[in-house]
Amino acid sequence: MKREEILSRLQQQSRYDLLVVGGGASGCGVALDAASRGLKVALVEKNDFAEGTSGRSTKLIHGGVRYLEKAIKRLDRRQYNLVRDGLRERALLLQNARHLSNRLTLVTPIYNWLEVPYVFAGLKLYDLLSGKHHIGHSRLLSRTETLRRFPMLKAHGLKAGVRYHDGQFHDARMALAIALTAQQQGATIINHMALTGLVKSAGAINGATLTDQLTGDTLSLNCTGVINAGGPFVDDIRRLDDPQGSPLLTTSSGVHIVLDQRFAPPDTGLMIPETEDGRVLFILPWEGHALIGTTDEPATLSEHPRPLDTEIDYLLRHARSYFDLQIEPSDIKATWSGLRPLVANPTAVDTAALARDHILQTSPSGLVTLAGGKWTTYRKMAQDTVDYAINYFSLDPAIKGCQTAHLPLIGSSDFELLGGTELVERFALNEATASYLNRCYGDQADQLLEVGRSTDTLRPLVAGHPFLEAEVIYAVRFELAQRVIDILARRTHLAMVDTRAARQATPRILELMAAELGWDLKRCDEEAERTNRRLNEGI
Repeated sequence: MKREEILSRLQQQSRYDLLVVGGGASGCGVALDAASRGLKVALVEKNDFAEGTSGRSTKLIHGGVRYLEKAIKRLDRRQYNLVRDGLRERALLLQNARHLSNRLTLVTPIYNWLEVPYVFAGLKLYDLLSGKHHIGHSRLLSRTETLRRFPMLKAHGLKAGVRYHDGQFHDARMALAIALTAQQQGATIINHMALTGLVKSAGAINGATLTDQLTGDTLSLNCTGVINAGGPFVDDIRRLDDPQGSPLLTTSSGVHIVLDQRFAPPDTGLMIPETEDGRVLFILPWEGHALIGTTDEPATLSEHPRPLDTEIDYLLRHARSYFDLQIEPSDIKATWSGLRPLVANPTAVDTAALARDHILQTSPSGLVTLAGGKWTTYRKMAQDTVDYAINYFSLDPAIKGCQTAHLPLIGSSDFELLGGTELVERFALNEATASYLNRCYGDQADQLLEVGRSTDTLRPLVAGHPFLEAEVIYAVRFELAQRVIDILARRTHLAMVDTRAARQATPRILELMAAELGWDLKRCDEEAERTNRRLNEGI
């Protein structure tokens, strides 16, 4: 659906049951859950879908090994429940988005014999908690087998390893798939549209004022209820309702660095269970590269946080201590920082001590805020929120009960993991490109390639990467991409794996988008400047 059609729909709909504010995992999940029950739903996102926290994760679908350790050590039932829910939701996400997610083998290296039973027992318990939703069994590895699976690992002093399994996914495209599936179910979704005011009658919210971030135009929308799913920015939205309200959240930064593929095998990741300051560190294969993260430090609120040199040094220092390969700052191909929304707890010593749990809070005027949580449990968070909203706002959905537990996301229904073999034959692609398109677009890949064939854009976007020019046109026509950075960082992941290549691709993306969207020379210059600034300062 084109943006003009969506704007018209927003203006013509007399009233929505729910307005969802925020286009990350939480907001898109709420919109999908509500729309699949037959409610009239609108979702607005100030920037792009998954532009914030939801597009800057460690790319893991997990129950949370660290949370399980805390649950045991502190007899903390909340942490235990978080792990149990996460493992169940991990299975559902792998089932419902088969093209965007996969099982990943991880190895934990052990350099002290005394740690072997502790680590192995913990990961075995992790298996047991997953029950029928398990995706593979943990087992103890010999020193030789550990090095075979992860040859880059430092051999000196290595005693053994433990193998276990979690899920991996493409976070930005996952959020987009959830949003587009919500649209498929009848929701009105739009990005680059900010909530700038709440309308009240007799002290209760019954509408909102929206501002188009691309044109500056404003419009009004009537609704029965508003769901605040703004991620780290929920308190900003709450202040539109109550300027004096106390904050619900604190934030921490999660910084990641990307290296080339020689720093991680293609099918195995490394989990370091405890760094010098008690953090968990991952070294993972991701889209033909090595992803290392993450930090966990208190951070100030920013739409596009920039990784600090101290955080990058922290990751490099710890990676070097586990690698036989020397890693230099010049090996870094890309970096990014994401803010984690953590439910505030004044007694917590640091941000790592805060549970990644979610809460629902309702203001006296009826603003429902969904705060906290983590990617893996987005669906359950959405279910809890919609169940609550139906009761609170006395809504009458056409379909009773949550529908999303077994609802395939767009691209997954007819997807088969064939490595893109059919695409190679039908469209004369190389295997790397076909495999990439198969994984990212699923059963929509052939539609994208037909667009490319009809527009003569089945050419590489930039040398050394699998991305095609056709993806730009497809993203504009079918995926609501409105800015160059939308394509560089989220419709594709080029900016997330290779900043230099992203700069090289920018002029061609700009040319293709200008032709599709009718940009004049002034708009092209503005967009080029904005893109360069984002690539320099924070994706």
